[in-house]
Amino acid sequence: MSSSTPTESLIVFSDVHLGSDIHDGATPRARRSQEVDRDLIRLIAHYRAHRSPSADRWRIVIAGDFIDFIGMTVAPGPSEVVETSLTDEEHQHGLGSACDHARLKLRRVAARHADVFAALAAFVADGHALTLIHGNHDIEFHWDAVKDDLRDVLYEHAHRPDGPSAEPREREAREAFHARVEFNPWFFYRDGVAYIEHGHQYDPFCATDHIMAPLSPSDPRRVARAYCDTLLRFVVRPSGMAEHGHENVGMIHYVRLGARLGVSGALNLGLRFARAVGELFRLRRGYLSETAALLRAEHEARVGKLALATRIGVDRLRALLSLQAPPLGKSIHGILAGVLLDRLALALAATLACVALAIYGAFHGHALWGVAGVLVVWSLLNRWLSKQRTVDPAENMIERAGHLARLFPAAFVVMGHTHVPLKVPAGDATYVNVGSWAEEAAEDESGAAYRAARTHLVIHVRDDKPEAHFCAWKDGGPEPHDAPSSKG
Repeated sequence: MSSSTPTESLIVFSDVHLGSDIHDGATPRARRSQEVDRDLIRLIAHYRAHRSPSADRWRIVIAGDFIDFIGMTVAPGPSEVVETSLTDEEHQHGLGSACDHARLKLRRVAARHADVFAALAAFVADGHALTLIHGNHDIEFHWDAVKDDLRDVLYEHAHRPDGPSAEPREREAREAFHARVEFNPWFFYRDGVAYIEHGHQYDPFCATDHIMAPLSPSDPRRVARAYCDTLLRFVVRPSGMAEHGHENVGMIHYVRLGARLGVSGALNLGLRFARAVGELFRLRRGYLSETAALLRAEHEARVGKLALATRIGVDRLRALLSLQAPPLGKSIHGILAGVLLDRLALALAATLACVALAIYGAFHGHALWGVAGVLVVWSLLNRWLSKQRTVDPAENMIERAGHLARLFPAAFVVMGHTHVPLKVPAGDATYVNVGSWAEEAAEDESGAAYRAARTHLVIHVRDDKPEAHFCAWKDGGPEPHDAPSSKG
């Protein structure tokens, strides 16, 4: 290890979603396969055993959604005390995003996935580094206490009596260890090499309003809840739906689900939707409050500090902010379109118009052309509304990658979020989506569950020239993953 700042090769993966199957509700949920943890542990051990051929150490960059804070349903146990009182919604759907709520959730995750944390701890104890970029499911890493808790969990694993560390003095050992674990609330950048972020800020269903100050204007003790988060807590989890990709489904999916649930189940589903819409409108009112203005000012101040600390410049960061999608929940139309109420209202209006024309025609005749006109107008407007509702952010992320590569010159622009591995040109750079490690969380076009590809990107710099290897983890080790797009 060099005495100056060590050179690094990067290992990038995303969307592990630890804790997504932790559920304290009355209805049990299937625990995800332990093969996910096993394979991730083996991947970390593999790179510990194989030193970088071109650098002093490895740096693992987890590009968001390592912990699934929003996806778990956790109620405090008899011995678990939280200072932030639970809201009615949190009593019903589990702890929320307040700092102490998130700390309790992290403790549950650390206990459930102790072997994963132990593997990461051994990796850092060996002198390597770890960066966690905040995603939309672990935006709770905004809280400093949550960051410190994760560092402490890793340190305690590394410094057990049988742990790998041999550093002698406790305080110096802890500080050195903690320094190798960093959190990036927005992006990770190596000039000329890689620009990495989660990607949810280009998805209006999952974007937060102020990436550097992502607090709720309705209650700044809590992190802001994105549109998707509200649907997940109010509708998706209570209805037993698949969580990944739930925002992509249309009206027909919910009609079929309601039919499967029976009359009472369908009524409960409709009631959950109504409550979710009410919550979305309640959250929207927060955007119009004085607190929202204060958060906007706090965000600007933090952007300025980041510009100085990184020497990137505030103008470049503002240009980066301009590429982000506004959260869907900020507008009335966005809320209605997100849950398809605009198209439902259009269908209802068209039906009423046809009924009125039919009644008129029964007395006066010549209603057929009017009904035909209503149906044509309904079809055109429905198609237009359908095009306005872009639920898959993949194309938007690819388009933004070209802009990002110009703002932040890099050979590789890397994101996660979509769970679908991808490697395509993006201007002078290469855009890579590193896919997911979450188990059977998504469905293909036939509705069948598929295994997460468990892909990762390895980036070296040789003779000042970046090179990358896109790999999928197999039982024998990493193997090339060369397909432009794959579901594993």
